[in-house]
Amino acid sequence: MPKKVALACVDCGSRNYSTTSNKDSERLELKKFCSTCSAHTIHRETK
Repeated sequence: MPKKVALACVDCGSRNYSTTSNKDSERLELKKFCSTCSAHTIHRETK
């Protein structure tokens, strides 16, 4: 069953996005736009 996860910017730490993930072993990393940084940055799955 997919679990809901939050994605946080690695630069400023703001949690901008939420998505679902099927994997349990490794953290999801996506390149997304951060409105706080005003740039495309890596967003990593948080607990």
